[in-house]
Amino acid sequence: MQDHYAVIGNPIAQSKSPMIHGMYAQATGQDMDYNKIEGPLGGFKTAVDAFRAAGGCGLNITAPFKLDACAYATHKSKRVELAGAANAMKFEGDKVLAENFDGIGLVRDVTHNLHMPLKGKRVLLLGAGGAARGALLPFLEEQPAELVIANRTLQKAFDLASIGAQWGRVRSSSYADLEMHRFDLVFNATSASLCGELPPVPASVFARCNLAYELAYGKGLTPFLRLAHNSGVGQLADGVGMLAEQAAEAFAWWRGVRPETQEVIKVLTVPLV
Repeated sequence: MQDHYAVIGNPIAQSKSPMIHGMYAQATGQDMDYNKIEGPLGGFKTAVDAFRAAGGCGLNITAPFKLDACAYATHKSKRVELAGAANAMKFEGDKVLAENFDGIGLVRDVTHNLHMPLKGKRVLLLGAGGAARGALLPFLEEQPAELVIANRTLQKAFDLASIGAQWGRVRSSSYADLEMHRFDLVFNATSASLCGELPPVPASVFARCNLAYELAYGKGLTPFLRLAHNSGVGQLADGVGMLAEQAAEAFAWWRGVRPETQEVIKVLTVPLV
């Protein structure tokens, strides 16, 4: 009998997760299926209860339900507690285990696929929302020389930096105060690129930058990546690798075997220049 998995979100038609997990299942010989669930707004609990009652084994969670998943879980990892959000759950009897693999997937893409270590580097993270919260602990575990979090609302950046201070050297900044600073790696975790907009980051931050990384995927040369490219950054990346790697982490958590990600990355990659 097949084991049942799914991704829940709203909207959900655009999700690549069924294709990704289908490829992983075929490559690793797992007897499972994976579908999409469009959860009604305000109806996350009802939808998940129904999935569990029908024998569901695990879920990926995407917008706007990551906070709901955190609240629904009975057991939460340290990453979920820190982010206040979950992107994966698995069900073991009455227990609901929650994980957040977004930051782990991002770090693995950068360090393993792009061969760009974070240790000892000056890292700039744009944004202080859910994506940034998910990346905070995995970033600091890599021991960068400094992690700077910049956000339009400085208080949000300050609050996030304060949380991370127990794990490493991290501070907050306004966008204006970035003008005189240079970074080795710059990550855009804001939602600006989803709207075709540029976060108000000064081009000077890219003066010695080795990698500009856009967490959004499939958007091509976004305004953020275009600014980095025009500023002479040698390596650009979007979130395709992060997507594939976080999915592989969830798959391994569920199935006990970690799939290779390169074929998925190859299929989903959109040229950036």
